Amino acid sequence: MMFVRLSRQMRIKMLLLTLLLVQAAWGLSSAGAQASDTALHVPATLEAENSGDPESATARLAFHFKPETGWHGYWQNPGDAGFGMTLDWDLPAGVEVEAVHYPVPEPLLIKGLMNHVYEKDYAVLVDLSIANGVRRGNKLPIKVKANWLACSDRLCVPQAGSFSTVLQSADGSATPAPEPRFDTWRAAIPSPLNVAARYKITGKKIAIAVPIPASAKVDRPYFFAKTLKLFRYAAPQNARRSGDWLIIEGEVTKDYSGSISGLLRLGEDLGVLLDAKPGAIPPGGEAIAAAGQSGVPTPTNSVAGFAAIFGLSLLGGLLLNLMPCVFPILGLKALTLARMGGNQRAARRDAIYYTCGVIIGCLALGGLLLALRAGGEQVGWAFQLQEPRFVLLLLLLMLAVTLNLAGLFELQVPQTGSSPDGAFGTGLLAAVVATPCTGPFMAAAMGAALLLPTVQALLLFAALGTGLALPYLLLAFMPSLQRLLPKPGPWLDSFRRWMALPMGLTALALLWLLWRLSGSQLLIVATLLALALASALWLIGQRQRRGLGVASVAIAAFALFGLLLAVVPKTWFEPQPKPTVTERSAEPYSREVLARYRAAGKPVFLYLTADWCVTCKVNEAAAIDRAEAQAAFERAGVKVMVGDYTRRDAALTELLTSHGRSGVPLYLFYPDGGGQARVLPQLLTTDMLLQLTNKDGPRG
Repeated sequence: MMFVRLSRQMRIKMLLLTLLLVQAAWGLSSAGAQASDTALHVPATLEAENSGDPESATARLAFHFKPETGWHGYWQNPGDAGFGMTLDWDLPAGVEVEAVHYPVPEPLLIKGLMNHVYEKDYAVLVDLSIANGVRRGNKLPIKVKANWLACSDRLCVPQAGSFSTVLQSADGSATPAPEPRFDTWRAAIPSPLNVAARYKITGKKIAIAVPIPASAKVDRPYFFAKTLKLFRYAAPQNARRSGDWLIIEGEVTKDYSGSISGLLRLGEDLGVLLDAKPGAIPPGGEAIAAAGQSGVPTPTNSVAGFAAIFGLSLLGGLLLNLMPCVFPILGLKALTLARMGGNQRAARRDAIYYTCGVIIGCLALGGLLLALRAGGEQVGWAFQLQEPRFVLLLLLLMLAVTLNLAGLFELQVPQTGSSPDGAFGTGLLAAVVATPCTGPFMAAAMGAALLLPTVQALLLFAALGTGLALPYLLLAFMPSLQRLLPKPGPWLDSFRRWMALPMGLTALALLWLLWRLSGSQLLIVATLLALALASALWLIGQRQRRGLGVASVAIAAFALFGLLLAVVPKTWFEPQPKPTVTERSAEPYSREVLARYRAAGKPVFLYLTADWCVTCKVNEAAAIDRAEAQAAFERAGVKVMVGDYTRRDAALTELLTSHGRSGVPLYLFYPDGGGQARVLPQLLTTDMLLQLTNKDGPRG
């Protein structure tokens, strides 16, 4: 483990990055709070039971869930992915939640992750206790806010609802009839096992012995752990009967000697709750089939599967270096290395700091993405470029980089990377500017990151950053490659000024994006801020050349920026309505229109794009918008639809996630006759599109 002591300047830069990301998240959350049209794929209702006992001091409620076909909800311990239900109660005085009871779930393996789920109608029962003083003749309003998760095998959608009911405390004058449905729901709730179970851990293996009479029927048993962070959920479970003992064998992640609690499934809608203590395990017995075995990978296969995804993420980051959004950064690093003139120690130190900056930047972006999605936000990769505040700050940063490279002022900042602080800052900048590009191999890896547990997902984001930094890291640590670089000389100053050109173009692109996001009003503000920044930096440069201090100018510039931002109405930062689609023969994506075309048997080419996506724009210019492709689509009767992801769009995020993607571009072709959608490569050519019409589309 290498520890790097950060200087004061570097800590300030990391703080600024954190503030940028927090501000972007604040903008996203503020905008998302207005949206309430999330589809309820696992809808719920709240129902109250008439107990039939006029003197009862308890009441029972039921959250009744009805998953759509192909969707499922989660048990209280969801397994490797997902989350259970959370409840925020508003109860009258004297009423308290006593217990929450879940029915017996089923194991479900998806992409190497074990889930504890319900795929059919189910009910979570809640016991309420009623104090003596409010038992007779009172109306008791019950309110609760619930959050839960609905998933299919390819997509997860957070669900939420506000529920209310009124309980009538009994006054002894009448005896209400019991609710028959509650009898059915109660029968699915596992009963507690009154006898203690035993367990024994040997290495990574665990055996749990449960006292179950030999005469009791057991159908595909399975142990669902309530004790968290102990079991390897995706590992296969084996079961055997030894006299009056049922033994379940699985795997754990660590040694453990405390009590283990869980639910033992004995059959469909049948199970027992148990607590197990360390003890002897009966030997021998007859093996029986356990649930969840079909298709469950061995731990080796599971690790190999994650290793493959990790490799894709690493390779995707490596290929990002070939994208135009990263080229200016590579130019800056080449300039840095050339200036060092063969100083191996300085080159390696610079590369390490740069790599740390890239990885931390990717982890920060990835962590914020995961946090927002966990909070119910429908966001994808490059989410920060959908937020006008972040784009404005990035615009000003890129303008400062441009003016520094052009020689307007001198400052050892991330643009030159000639100091540890500068190298680290350049890495952070590389992570941010690489976001609009999604290259080959990267899409599958980033899509998988949204479905994996947090630690594994963050490892994939770290792998992406490692791949992005790898070329410069290898160059710095391999002197033979450094000898291929030209020797230091006057050309360095010329090269530095030439590098201001791509940086300036990047700043102009951000200014255009800001206009696309929020309209002409914010464009005017951004232009004024850019002019103010350029004037301040020019003045700083003039004072530097005369050997004068620059602190007063910097303070005045910050004060001016603050004044301008203070008078800008918040509404100017809000995304404007999407412009009408202008592409020839393309219409905006909607689920309803796509379903109508598919029901009619028409072929459809659907592409998801964004104004900030460089790969998208290259593909559109090189293939999609070409006259021959448009003519071929028209001849073959192919309907062309486009989804604009420049601004946040929950429907497009759901479509991306359903195809295992976290961001654009995404290209889908639905053949005639109602066949499954074909996911096309992320780099398109005109020939690919022509082949679609020749092979899959209707002729004539």
